[in-house]
Amino acid sequence: MKIEFHTIKNAPEAVKADLQNLEKAYGVVPNLFAGLSASPAATKSYMAIAGNMKEHASLSPIEQQVVYISISAQNGCDYCVAAHSTGAGMAKMPDDVLTALREQRSLPDEKLNALRTFALAMLERRGYMSDDDLTAFTAAGFNQEHLLEVITIMAHKTMSNYFNHIAKTPLDDMFKPRAWQVAAE
Repeated sequence: MKIEFHTIKNAPEAVKADLQNLEKAYGVVPNLFAGLSASPAATKSYMAIAGNMKEHASLSPIEQQVVYISISAQNGCDYCVAAHSTGAGMAKMPDDVLTALREQRSLPDEKLNALRTFALAMLERRGYMSDDDLTAFTAAGFNQEHLLEVITIMAHKTMSNYFNHIAKTPLDDMFKPRAWQVAAE
C-alpha cells in the first residue's frame, strides 16, 4: 500500500477546511495531518481529541506532554516524540524533565514521575492496573478524571504512533530541532 500525504488541494473535501486551519496555525499542514487526511473520520477524530484535551483537560499542559511523550517514546514514534517535545517547550516544561522523558528515564519531579510511571504501566498492562498502581497514582495527587485523561491520551497516541510507523511520516521542519530516535539497545 502506498501511503498518500495530501495537500489542501487534493485532500477529501470534508477535511479541506481543517487542513486550512492547520496551515493558518502552523504555517504548513503538518505531515501527520497530510497523511491522516485520507480519512475524514480519522482526521476529525484525531483533531477532536486534541481540541478536547486542550479545552477540557484537568491535567496541565505539562502533565499532558509527560503522558504524550512517555507513550510515544515507549511506542518508538520518532515523529510524535519530536512534535510533543516541541509542544513541551511551548508549555514551558523544565529542560531537565524534557531531557529525562526523551531519554526514557525517571523524572526529577516526583509528581510528574508518578504520572509517567502510571502511564507506562497502563500501556504495558493494557489497562489491567493493580490496586497498588491506583493507590500510588492517587497518592501522587491524581484522581479518576486524570486517569480517564491518561486513557484518552493513550488512544490519541495509538492513532498517530501507529499511523506514523506505517507511513514513515517525514518529520516536519518545525519539529527537526527536537528530532528523536529510539535509543540503541
